[in-house]
Parts: sequence; structure tokens; C-alpha cells
Amino acid sequence: MTARLPLTPAGTGSTRIIGARLIDGSGAEPVPNAEIRIEGDRIAWAGAADLAPAADPDAVVVDVEGATILPGFFDTHVHLGMSIEDNPQRLAAQFPSETVLNAAATVRRTLMAGVTTARDLAGLDAGFRTAIANGTILGPRLHLAIMALSPTGGHTDFHLPNGTSVYPGGGEPEIDSIVDTDDDVRRTVRRLVRSGADVIKVCTTGGVSSPADTPHDLGVPERHVRLIVEETARRQSQPVAAHAQGAEGIKEAIRGGVASVEHGYEIDQEGIDLMLERGTYLVPTLSSALRVPDPAVVPDYLYAKKVRWSAIAREHVAKAIEAGVKVALGTDSGVCPHGQNLIELGHMVDLGLSPMGAIQAGTINAARLLRLDEHLGTIEAGKLADLVITKTDPLRDIHALGDPDTIDAVIQGGRVVKDDDGRFPGGAVSARLG
Repeated sequence: MTARLPLTPAGTGSTRIIGARLIDGSGAEPVPNAEIRIEGDRIAWAGAADLAPAADPDAVVVDVEGATILPGFFDTHVHLGMSIEDNPQRLAAQFPSETVLNAAATVRRTLMAGVTTARDLAGLDAGFRTAIANGTILGPRLHLAIMALSPTGGHTDFHLPNGTSVYPGGGEPEIDSIVDTDDDVRRTVRRLVRSGADVIKVCTTGGVSSPADTPHDLGVPERHVRLIVEETARRQSQPVAAHAQGAEGIKEAIRGGVASVEHGYEIDQEGIDLMLERGTYLVPTLSSALRVPDPAVVPDYLYAKKVRWSAIAREHVAKAIEAGVKVALGTDSGVCPHGQNLIELGHMVDLGLSPMGAIQAGTINAARLLRLDEHLGTIEAGKLADLVITKTDPLRDIHALGDPDTIDAVIQGGRVVKDDDGRFPGGAVSARLG
């Protein structure tokens, strides 16, 4: 089943982009001296320039000789409305309008980093998706979880032992994240679907960043995961994503029928075999896992857990990659810094993926996970014209893409939203917005 495709404002007219090397996201060898033709918001043709059919004489021609063109990237695990290292007192003093505007700025920075589609796995509501689709703000087209689910005392129970709420957005969430009974599960999933959720996120383990549990704690049980999968099948068959870090909770999530394991830090051989058997995706969020924050700006419990679990993730995720588990790019931005999303590519290569494999994790693999591969994930005729242009060679230096300044241009749905070199007539939307 194809998922909801939240569109963004489309480009108009005909454009020919010439002179670049094309990496189309399929895993095929790069095409030197390629040509990409865009009609409105879609790709009309892509391939070697000397094989191109007759061109529209009125098309705008943009020469990007020396650059590489890739598909627009996905980040399938973001939290665009939060930053775990923000000062809690500063957050508490914000007006609601400041919170929304700060999130809008974060969304825009993510697009400028080369991410044209993102999956927010708890935090943003459907208003952000609509605002982007309407052109009110610039950002990646969004798939949303709205809220993540856990039992009382679990990963998304944002209460300290004394009952004080430490919910990242301040106050209490609009939809209660706590599910302890079968009825809780059914009712909450139905509320999330009513609120516009594209994916249901469950926490089958505790976590690193939560104060009251650990990654070894078990969260939403396998039978509740099955119940959620059953409930979504009565709707739009929203995929289920599992926050799962400890080995046993990872296996409960897979057996329950999730589409993706998020984090997967302690995955063991049994879990790897289950993922291979069932085609489950791993979203390893290495940008968060491998980053140990400054102990001066995070609580002691968080720093201690990060040190321990970074080492565990490095060892176990590498084994899953070596075994051939399907991987999709996700950073957990919000737990790590925003606007540097493509750092994840380099981390995946460091743990065993080839540079081309990492690019596929951020393009076609992620598109398949989100069920958007009919429209996105590769550069080919008929698909939406989401493109990233860079002067770096990602097959030689994949780490370079982690610096958003190396992303020279971003095209989303045929519309130029970033154009640092000023090659596109009229300038980019991002430039006009300052």
C-alpha cells in the first residue's frame, strides 16, 4: 500500500540540468556528464546526456559541471520540535509562539542540509505537515508519529519519581503517551490516527535519554505490538516503528510485526536473523548513538548511559550491517544536533556500509520504509524532482556531506529551495526568504 504523500509547492516550467555526475539512488554506477530534465514537479528524463531525447527549446538550461546530483535525502527518525540539550528553564519561559517558530526554523535548517523528506517520530503535530505542504514554511515533506507510546514508567513517561513532568515541550502532551491495557492501546492508536499519524511509534524498551528506565527495561510488550499492527490494518495500514535498544525488546518488536527497529543498539544474532527473515528495517540513529554529549549540559544519568551505550551500539550495529540487515537513514536529531543530518552517512560507512550503500539507506531504502518509493528515492522519469547538488564526491568522501555548507543546491518537487552558487535563474526560495 502506498502511503500518504504530503506534497510541497511545486516548481513550474521546464528545466534541463546538465554537466553533472548522476548518482541516482538505485545503486547503479554513477553516470558522468548526465542530464536531468524537470517538468513541473516531476522528473521527465534522467541519464547520460548523449542518450537524451530531443529537448524542449524553451527549457531553462542550468549547467552544473563538476557537481554531483543525488536524490533528495530522507531522515526517517527526527524530533524537530525538541532539543534534549536545551536549558529546561529557558524552555519553560518560552511563549507557545516561540516554541512553534523555533521548530519552524529547525524544519527549514533540516531541508537546507539536503533532507527533502523526514519522519518525525514524536513531537510535531499535523499543522507543521500542512504548513509545509501549503508553502507557509520551508521544510521537508513530513511523515508524523505525533506521539510515541510506552507503559507507565517507560521511555515516554515524562515524569520524575516525585511526579514532576519533564515533557520536552513543557506541560503535558496533547495525547497521553501511556498505554498499559489493551483498551489503552486501541484508544490511543485511534486517537493518533484521528490526529493524522502516518506511523505509530511504540517503545518496546526503555532508553538512554529517559530518567526512569534503561535500554534493558522492557516496554510495550509483544502482544500489544501485535494489537497495534492489527488496529492500524483497519485504518490506512500505518507502519509501526519501535524504539528498541536492548536485545530482548528488539526481538519482541520484530516478532510483534513492526516495520522498523529504531536504534537497535544491542541487537544480537537472533534478532539479526529475525530481521533478515521478516524484512524488518533497522534505523540505527548513529548520529545520536555515537555522540557523547558535554557532561556540563546534560544530567549525570544521561551522560553515564550515553558513554556505555555508545560502545554497545558501535559493536552490535556493525554486526547487523555486516549480516545484510536492511538499513534506512535516521539520526534522532533533537537528541543530537539539528541541521547536520547527513553526518549519519559517514557513521554508517564507518560501521561497514559502502558509500553507495549509505546513499541508498538515505534514499531508496528510506523511501521504501515510508512506502513512498513510487514517488521518491531515486532519480528517474516519473518521480518527484527532489534533488541534491554538491561539488563534493560522496563516493570518495562521504563524511563531507555531513557539513550542510557542502550542499550547494536543493530542489524539492521541482522547486529550487537552496541555491548557494546562484546557478538557477531567479534565485532560490531560501535566498528570497533570507
